[in-house]
Amino acid sequence: MLLTLAWRNIWRSKTRSFVVIGAIIVGVWSVIFLLGFMHGMIRTYINTTIENQISHFQIHHSEYNKEKDIKFFIEDGEAALAKLQSNPNIKAASTRTRSNIMIASAKATRGIQAVGILPEKEATLTQFNTKIVEGEYFGKKKKNPLLVSRRLADKLKVKIRSKVVLTFQDINGEITSGAFRIIGIFATGNNPFDDMHVYTQQSDLNRLLGLEKQVHEVAIYLNDVEQVAAEKPALAQLFPKQLVETYKEVSPDIELYETQIQISTMVIMFIIMLALVFGIINTMLMAVLERFKELGMLMAIGMNKVNVFFMIMIETILLGVIASPIGILLGYLTIYFSNKKGIDLSSYSSGMSEFGLSSFIRPWLESHMYWQLALAVFLTTLIASIYPSYKAVKLKPVEAMRKL
Repeated sequence: MLLTLAWRNIWRSKTRSFVVIGAIIVGVWSVIFLLGFMHGMIRTYINTTIENQISHFQIHHSEYNKEKDIKFFIEDGEAALAKLQSNPNIKAASTRTRSNIMIASAKATRGIQAVGILPEKEATLTQFNTKIVEGEYFGKKKKNPLLVSRRLADKLKVKIRSKVVLTFQDINGEITSGAFRIIGIFATGNNPFDDMHVYTQQSDLNRLLGLEKQVHEVAIYLNDVEQVAAEKPALAQLFPKQLVETYKEVSPDIELYETQIQISTMVIMFIIMLALVFGIINTMLMAVLERFKELGMLMAIGMNKVNVFFMIMIETILLGVIASPIGILLGYLTIYFSNKKGIDLSSYSSGMSEFGLSSFIRPWLESHMYWQLALAVFLTTLIASIYPSYKAVKLKPVEAMRKL
């Protein structure tokens, strides 16, 4: 009976009911879109960092990460890659040689890091060849070719075919240098990264460093990121003398983003649900005050205060039950279509690149978030119904019936 009565009551004043329903729909939709946009932005950053820079795993000498000294190397890069060939879960792998250097042009000098790569394997691993915006990728046999970022090229005041000199310490601690010619300019969309790295062929850098088959890093990209946890023990067993690290260990900021996103989600949801609570309380309290005479009459003819309390509460909950599926559906459709099409923020690309963020965002939200949000709306309407219901049961039937 209370359910039927509550259902009829909420449609007696359609305008008021639609205001509450509309507020809940907009609140639910906005939560879903904001969370989807935030998750999409962070997910894009993480995926871009993994795909373009660090891969799923990196293997180093056990002491390399402490000092980044070139003397801490892996003895045989070719043998390391050969060990990985039989693993079906590995999509691509490559080796890198690294050295901190001074790069000097005719007009400027900067301290950065040179990365010696295997061009074909690196292209498979990180698609670095697709980041070339001017000039060409490694291909034709040229002496000491070099790739620099657009930002670094501007700072050094160099262009394609310009000659620069790289100066560094070799494996014996001797200062050595080599002349390199710029064949390509790249842009990864991560300005801090671009500012600090240049790329050359591993054979050229190794020759100047006094290395042969030695490398400083083995990078591994899996078929599925979900396989990372399962693959680490196997790789650690395969390379017992080396340090095997996942992308989270290599780049702690990624793990920070992944953990903090849950906190941010709860904060955003709490703020919007809190605003909904006050909106619902205000509207339902008005409904109670407008029905003083009616409620007084119901209590006068025998409806006890407990039934009145639950009737008002059921009315409020019904409004939430009607509105939340609509809001969730609209939010889901918004996330679905915006994910397929993407949101282009290229007008803000210069600012976003300073933080390594992509200017093209695909909103995304895990399925369990929709259920959590539905539960949050139910709890919100339940909490919001308590005060109006309490005000209703405080009425005195005789006084309430005398109100106009």
